[in-house]
Amino acid sequence: MSCRPASPRPYVLLSCATSIDGYIDDASEQRLLLSNEDDLDRVDAVRASCDAILVGAATVRRDDPRLLVRSASRRAERVACGRPASPTKVTLTARGDLDPTARFFTAGDPDRLVYCASGVLDKTRERVGRLATVVDGGDPVDLAWILADLAARGVRRLMVEGGGTVHAQFLTAGLADELHLVVAPFFVGDRRAPRFVGEGSFPWHPGRRARLAEARQIGDVVLLRYALSDRCRDA
Repeated sequence: MSCRPASPRPYVLLSCATSIDGYIDDASEQRLLLSNEDDLDRVDAVRASCDAILVGAATVRRDDPRLLVRSASRRAERVACGRPASPTKVTLTARGDLDPTARFFTAGDPDRLVYCASGVLDKTRERVGRLATVVDGGDPVDLAWILADLAARGVRRLMVEGGGTVHAQFLTAGLADELHLVVAPFFVGDRRAPRFVGEGSFPWHPGRRARLAEARQIGDVVLLRYALSDRCRDA
């Protein structure tokens, strides 16, 4: 399997795990574990193959992710190739409500980029400007412009890890090349919980089906890999 970036914008790979009924979390305060150790290792390998990892500000607040490559051997391999041990961390915010003590800012030493709405540029720089490069992303935040800016910064392969709102924005804008969707073997069944994506006008519909490039069982979960653009090629 090989998907090769060759375009002015980065190759965009979306990664998500859901329950059978399409939820990415439950309504409790604790994070719902949807994956298993073997799949988490697969996700770690995908992270190690990318130049940057992007999540929305809500994911930074709710999940407090580290967004680092976990495997020491993968980190060493990246360093041996002249790359940082972990990819650049990227987040998007419309309100600038980011906690400087979040692990997005404190864990590891990769570069950090915060794209914010124009109206909260000063607020965002005041809150996290010492810890990350804060960039005016437009009003509202313009994903196409952000991808062009990331490309100019040397990002060729971007992994988008959520949450649901950010995934929906990339999908409805037609800016995704590949989707890794992992399905866990249980139901959540609570409409208060967040789903993979909400309502929207998506480029893939009954008249234009996405192409299933791979289906793979990984322990008790299943990986569905969808090719969403002609940039995704199977070797």
